[in-house]
Amino acid sequence: MSSGVTRERFETLRSAFQSARLLLAAKAALAVGIAWAIAPHMPGVTDEYPYYAPLGALLSMYPTLMESAKSGLQTLLGLAVGIGLALVVVVTVGPNWWTIPLVAGIGVLLSGTGWFGVGQEYVPIAALFVLIIGGQNSDDYSLGYLTQMAVGVAVGLAVNLLIAPRILTGVAAARVAAFRRQLARHLHDIGEAVSESWPPERDAWVRDAAALADTSREVRRALVEADTSRKGNPRAMRGRHGTSDVHDRLEVLELIAVRTRDISETLADAIWERPGGLGLDADLADPLSEACQRVADCIEQDDDDSAEAHRSREGAARAVRLLLEEVNRIAVNSGQAIGPGVVIGMHLRRILLLLRSRDEQQGRERAPRGDVDT
Repeated sequence: MSSGVTRERFETLRSAFQSARLLLAAKAALAVGIAWAIAPHMPGVTDEYPYYAPLGALLSMYPTLMESAKSGLQTLLGLAVGIGLALVVVVTVGPNWWTIPLVAGIGVLLSGTGWFGVGQEYVPIAALFVLIIGGQNSDDYSLGYLTQMAVGVAVGLAVNLLIAPRILTGVAAARVAAFRRQLARHLHDIGEAVSESWPPERDAWVRDAAALADTSREVRRALVEADTSRKGNPRAMRGRHGTSDVHDRLEVLELIAVRTRDISETLADAIWERPGGLGLDADLADPLSEACQRVADCIEQDDDDSAEAHRSREGAARAVRLLLEEVNRIAVNSGQAIGPGVVIGMHLRRILLLLRSRDEQQGRERAPRGDVDT
């Protein structure tokens, strides 16, 4: 077995035993136990079907309160529709060799409408259970089945509310910070590769550019999960888990990622003379390397408000200006105004403008109310 596969399996195993997952497992076990203890004491015939209560508790246990409530309600809705289909058959022609498969087919069709969410599978399942297991006692079975599942869902929601799940804002913020470092590292790699030799021998940065879009989508999903984890969560009422700043940072980084990928593709087209690529003068190697390195430093220091960080931003602006001046000089001498140097220089300049606009926004938010222009 290769080391890569072993490492991947180890990471998967480790993620299963993280604190959030362990808490979810403990709450699921507690909810199942409580539901099983309550189920035999339900009134009427419902106490004859106690095994469905733990199932309902388990199905309603999700990492966030919103997901738990939504999945529990969707499961009950799917069950109710499936039971309704079965009861229509019971009170009309009755279950037989053709009505049972017909109801199953109708249930599968209804489950594909998207109305039932995670409960879609329970439409045909509930119909079959009522017709096949319920048999002559389909009325009692239907009532017990739906009631005990509702008891389990209610217990699961109560446990998840009393032991509120963790809010994932911090996780999302950490993913955004890691994405920022990845973007900075990518520009650093380009700058180092260009300065080491011409044409550059290292090409890992070309392959890494494709991963930026994947990372952006993963970080966006993490932020959506963080927003979901706040909904209905008592911990969010303390007001210390807002995600507006994280959203702002990610939006800027996503725009920077698009421009960074364009820089990588434009440079790769020029270096390896791909179709549609324009030649890049070797005299641009040093100023291009310096500009990429300095802009990468600014991305890395995005959250830094120190005097050193401000000097770094000034140095990056100067490096980009020198790159564009060299591009202009070469264009005048060669008589060719269009080239990859123009595209790369403008993208680097745009990245600095994005970072500066974010700095200005943060400054306005930190400024005392009386210092803000009205």
